[in-house]
Amino acid sequence: MLAAVLLPYLLAPFYRTGHPTSALMAWRYLKGAPVLRQWVDLAMMAPALPRSVVASEDAKFCSHRGVDWGALREVIDDAEDGEVSRGGSTITQQVAKNLFLWPGRSVVRKALELPLALWIDFVLPKARILEIYLNIAELGPGGQFGAQTASLYAFGHGASMLTPREAALLAATLPNPHLRSARNPVPGVRRLAGIYVARAQAQELQRCWAENRAF
Repeated sequence: MLAAVLLPYLLAPFYRTGHPTSALMAWRYLKGAPVLRQWVDLAMMAPALPRSVVASEDAKFCSHRGVDWGALREVIDDAEDGEVSRGGSTITQQVAKNLFLWPGRSVVRKALELPLALWIDFVLPKARILEIYLNIAELGPGGQFGAQTASLYAFGHGASMLTPREAALLAATLPNPHLRSARNPVPGVRRLAGIYVARAQAQELQRCWAENRAF
């Protein structure tokens, strides 16, 4: 049991390079379900994509150290008040979950996820964390993982050619591309995409891009 808990901490530093797969991808392989993924380096993606995803998923990505404690406290307060949880996971937490843990809501999983996210932020550069996320996130309804395959499925061209609007539509499918489609977006998805296009221009995120030239 202890070895299983410690294994992600041993593996994470080695993910500075390579093309890791997620636990969900591995599970789908084992079941014989389709897994479609073409790795694409962050530098080869249209800049609008990482910017839209950060704007939609984790606006403080550049400033926190793996966990956004303020957002997490708000989620806990909402739960105590009986409100529906909005989710407070950072991109780094999602990388920790996708690489090493399992989907769904669980106190045990969250307890494992938080320190692992802190460790991943410590051993991997921000740009690499974002690159891994954009290559392992589920972004299509038929086993499409990662930006390249999702872009080809939704728009017929690769991630390097995404427009700001298309990038925002992909971001709007998160976290459930089975219910939200970038290929055939309903008005709600289009509305979200418009919000994310505007958020990507916010002053705080502009500082993030300036400080992290790799984005």
